[in-house]
Amino acid sequence: MPLYMDIHHITDGVSAEDVAKAHAADLQTEAGYEVSYLRYWVNEPHGKVFCLVEAPSAEAASSVHREAHGLVADEIFQVQEGA
Repeated sequence: MPLYMDIHHITDGVSAEDVAKAHAADLQTEAGYEVSYLRYWVNEPHGKVFCLVEAPSAEAASSVHREAHGLVADEIFQVQEGA
């Protein structure tokens, strides 16, 4: 399964608590798309969120975010895990 990293640029601020809630919503939604959101990282001062996801396509990963909470990533890249 391909691995993707998505990036959200949230200009009006972001909190780790809000991202945790959004991630929980992703986990409730992902099975219908054969997607697995694995981890996320938050940079509150810069308004950045990074999500690591296994998905059949970038579009499938975006569909989960869209349905779960509406916060679709600004960028998404296919990545390979390193050591």
